[in-house]
Amino acid sequence: MLCPTRELALQISQEMKKICAHKKDIGIQPIYGGESIEKQMMGLRRKPQIVVGTPGRIMDHMRRKTLKLASLKMLVLDEADEMLNMGFREDIDTILASIPENKQFLLFSATLPKAIMEIANKYQSNAIKINTTKKQVTVKTISQFYLDVNENRKSEVLARLIDANNFKLMLVFCNTKKRVDDLCRDLMARGYRAEALHGDMKQIHRDSVMNKFRRGIVDILIATDVAARGIDVDDVDAVFNYDLPIDDEYYVHRIGRTGRANRKGASYSFVCGKEIYKLRQIEKYTNSKITKISPPTMDDIKSNKVNSILEEIKEEIKENKIATNLPFIHQLTNELNKENENLDVTSTEVAAAFLNVAMKKIVTGSNPHVKILELENENKKVYTKGYQRLFINLGNKDKLESSQLVKFVASNTSVSGKEIGKIDMLDKFSFLEVPSKYVDELIAVLPKKKFKGRKVNIEVANKKKRK
Repeated sequence: MLCPTRELALQISQEMKKICAHKKDIGIQPIYGGESIEKQMMGLRRKPQIVVGTPGRIMDHMRRKTLKLASLKMLVLDEADEMLNMGFREDIDTILASIPENKQFLLFSATLPKAIMEIANKYQSNAIKINTTKKQVTVKTISQFYLDVNENRKSEVLARLIDANNFKLMLVFCNTKKRVDDLCRDLMARGYRAEALHGDMKQIHRDSVMNKFRRGIVDILIATDVAARGIDVDDVDAVFNYDLPIDDEYYVHRIGRTGRANRKGASYSFVCGKEIYKLRQIEKYTNSKITKISPPTMDDIKSNKVNSILEEIKEEIKENKIATNLPFIHQLTNELNKENENLDVTSTEVAAAFLNVAMKKIVTGSNPHVKILELENENKKVYTKGYQRLFINLGNKDKLESSQLVKFVASNTSVSGKEIGKIDMLDKFSFLEVPSKYVDELIAVLPKKKFKGRKVNIEVANKKKRK
């Protein structure tokens, strides 16, 4: 069996060993780069019935004559489209050209591009094509959400989602290796236990990262799609699409890392501007609804942290672990009352003060040098002097996002996107605030334009329109 990555080869080998656990004399040997070739040679000398490997290392053994395929009876290409994307076409042709013609050839691929069909037509005869039915391709136990996020606010929103929930293990997907590294540095600077995983890392480093993630030493694993192939961890609580996937099928692979074994899971996708159309395409492909949510506020985070601490306190009390620290509470209470005769402090008030101090440290983050962006202030700008509120007959029912409205206004008038203030999106219409000096221009120009074929009406908002 050929597969694109080492992780997938290992995963398939492990699953096959489970299937063959009660079968005698069936040997399974994984072959991949990054491991001692001598060790693999020893495994091949035992003449395994099943070999699972990556193209490069399979060819290496073929050249060394430690793997002979003259008597091969079945060949399986798993995730063939991914192998082509990774540049394995020549390797695949070399391997296929050296195996017997009289064999069974199974080819699995999420998509069927021209290159895949060329391989099928060249090396298969009388092939039967099987299409899997596409009904609900995502798991019902996974709650799917998306957030409309500006590019330069993504890491802050991600941090808030993490802090506002009690996730233990999380996977974050980025589309490039650079994005993975940049985000990993950002999260580590904020005090999170995060690690990166991508193809530029040495195999020993990748193995170490995966081992830490499985053991819970690392809470957040940030990866590219290719590097994440073969990750098999059952208790992932949440998956974050920091970048929307390039291919719809990748979305299914990504969020399928959570919600396993009938556990509940959650996926969060960050959408920026025109990417909303890509998200709608994913919804159509997966035949599922992805719900829009707003980023958590600092109050949400504080509430979650308080509840988490209170639950821990309950457990401490239930397990009778408070006796050691009770003297400190009593001592501090007495000291406060002696230092100031006007105070009448109780031990309950001292405990509440401890909670306040703990909350300040937790909510502001473990690294005080990282600036917490004021998302609430950005989303709740109130303009009085120099700004005017306008009514426009476009809203959510027009499949309009606030970013699209900003672009529509800015591209047709002299007002810039940065100058547009607060936007309130409703079903059939919206309100937006713009500098007063542009009001006449917007009212004169925009009614001459159309949005998705609909005539635009814009005017100064009045009390009647506000209802």
